[in-house]
Amino acid sequence: MRRFFVPPENVGENVIVIDDRDDLHHMRRVLRLTPGDELDISDSAEWEYRARLITLGDDRAEAQILDKQRFAAEPETRITLFQGIPKQGKMETIVQKSVELGVAAIVPVFMARTVVADKGNFDKKIQRWQKIADEAVKQCRRGVIPQVSAAVRAEALPELLTGYDLVLIPYENEDETSIKDVLRSDDAAAAGNIALIIGPEGGFAAEEVERAAAAGAKAVSLGRTVLRTETAGPAAIAMIMYEKEL
Repeated sequence: MRRFFVPPENVGENVIVIDDRDDLHHMRRVLRLTPGDELDISDSAEWEYRARLITLGDDRAEAQILDKQRFAAEPETRITLFQGIPKQGKMETIVQKSVELGVAAIVPVFMARTVVADKGNFDKKIQRWQKIADEAVKQCRRGVIPQVSAAVRAEALPELLTGYDLVLIPYENEDETSIKDVLRSDDAAAAGNIALIIGPEGGFAAEEVERAAAAGAKAVSLGRTVLRTETAGPAAIAMIMYEKEL
């Protein structure tokens, strides 16, 4: 069943209003919905609803609330992925798979070995990645759409990393501490807000790892093989979710 997202103010006592024009177009032209059809609706904050479509117009749809539940598919562990920006279409794969695996937020990062340059139109890439996140969260029936933030520079990371319970930086030169060692430690047991830093193609520059470590990040290994940047983030998210959520 197709899931739709509305702001909390669109949810009334008995009726939910859908007024996003893209959603309305999709309901009419793609799904061919008609009054009487049932929908899954999220308020993007706390609640998800089963509702029955009452009216469907060009500018507005209304659905009667049949059932209300707290989010069932949202992980309790909040992971923010700080992703070194890769080239070509790899970021689209990273966003899609990270959202499916439960990431809470994604921050693209220009790092020393990032090949992609900001030529003044990078906001269009952010919008594209956000759209991919929107679609992925609907497909996997999560309750909250993870936000893809504006890109930042690696030099800003130490300040951005404050406030996290745990900061992990998978690093190909780390051969003593595995991500499993850290996640199963006493310090990580209560960590509910985790930052994960992934390098671009070519990995991290040494000074980037040093700055992150000085800000409290723990360098970890993801295994014996060196993973591609588009594999490392989703793999680490899956490992964290396995340890914290299952």
